[in-house]
Amino acid sequence: MLLDPLRSTVLVIDVQKKLLPAIHDHATVAANVAWLVRAAQRVGVPVAATEQYPQGLGPLDEAIRALLPDAAVGTKNHFSCVAAGCLPGLPGTDRAQVVVAGIETHVCVLQTALELIEDGREVYVVADAVGSRRPADRDLALARMRQEGARIITREMAVFEWLKEAGTPLFRAISKEMLRGQ
Repeated sequence: MLLDPLRSTVLVIDVQKKLLPAIHDHATVAANVAWLVRAAQRVGVPVAATEQYPQGLGPLDEAIRALLPDAAVGTKNHFSCVAAGCLPGLPGTDRAQVVVAGIETHVCVLQTALELIEDGREVYVVADAVGSRRPADRDLALARMRQEGARIITREMAVFEWLKEAGTPLFRAISKEMLRGQ
């Protein structure tokens, strides 16, 4: 049940330039997604991202896109990343544990999470790194995903599970760089 850095990947869904400003508390959501990406990379967990119809919704948010190589970003038109078929070939997407962040919680995040569960994956949705235009949509989507078997976590829960113990050089580095004074 705990996240294992050797079995998990982070999937960032559709945190895009033109859609992001419409998301409730968008600055916090984007900052938390970027923090999660940096932490995952520091721990050695692969990160993949998707863009929904980038011609209309624009590219990924610049701060998040700057953290990712080109090969880590897939595009789609389906709401679900699974239905879109854009996951094969993206970093870590063959791993059993999928840590999901992004927007919108009640559309692309929800449909992707449910189809990943249906495919037998362990899905962990990062509650402080997902968002929707309306808070009620976000909250109901989180409840539905939990009901269907997703584990709802926070960004810090993910990182502490990946780290497993204090006192290591990696823990000290992440604590100094990312955990103190957030």
